[in-house]
Amino acid sequence: MAVNPSVLLGIGGGIAAYKLAFLASRLVQCGVRVRVAMTKRALEFVGALTFEGLCGSRAILSSTQVDADGAVPHIEAARAASVYVIAPATADLLAKLANGAADDAVTLLALTCRCPVLVCPAMNDAMWLSPIVQSNTAALRARGWHFLGPVQGHLAEGYDAIGRMVEPDEILARTLQLAESST
Repeated sequence: MAVNPSVLLGIGGGIAAYKLAFLASRLVQCGVRVRVAMTKRALEFVGALTFEGLCGSRAILSSTQVDADGAVPHIEAARAASVYVIAPATADLLAKLANGAADDAVTLLALTCRCPVLVCPAMNDAMWLSPIVQSNTAALRARGWHFLGPVQGHLAEGYDAIGRMVEPDEILARTLQLAESST
């Protein structure tokens, strides 16, 4: 693996966002530098301070954010990234990504990153199986983006179906694999 790989975590606004704290912690324990970007909806599920404490860097929360050192994080963090992981990727977030929207830090970073992108969808089964969501997913795959999941499992709605985000350990393994192959 490359010396000190750097991973960007783009966190979307879904209930599975809490699982990304575990992923961030595990990446840091593996010696990976981690920088987190969050949508406004993600902040409704988990706080930026959680990730800042785990990663040791300020979360990217805005497309106009400037770091204390004067760096513009959507440029600098994107330039340094070995892999960009986007999870949970909701139906809304997939639509924005497929259509090139850049109205938040997560989508803006998707435009500026030149590294492999790993998308981990999480949503209700009806949404996942929707032809529109499948079309958006196909468009992102056609751009060379990697997908992991969703899987069959217990959904927030209280029943088992396709749509559950893969577990953090699976994301960790695939992220480390992509980081190693991108060097």
